Amino acid sequence: MERISKFSDRLVKRALEAGGTCSGEHGIGIGKKKYLKKELGPIGYNLLQTLKRTLDPNSIMNPGKVIDI
Repeated sequence: MERISKFSDRLVKRALEAGGTCSGEHGIGIGKKKYLKKELGPIGYNLLQTLKRTLDPNSIMNPGKVIDI
């Protein structure tokens, strides 16, 4: 599992460096949450936090899963 985790980490970092995404058709999950800030940058991530806070002020929809508010 450790080897797979390290491989996955390298793969995602290379994809982001090439202008790609950290995720595919399944979206961001708990495992790739840590890469989302790097992919979107601070402005994009802050925008997602604002939208999450606006649409789900009590954080009842998937709390802590993708966007921390």
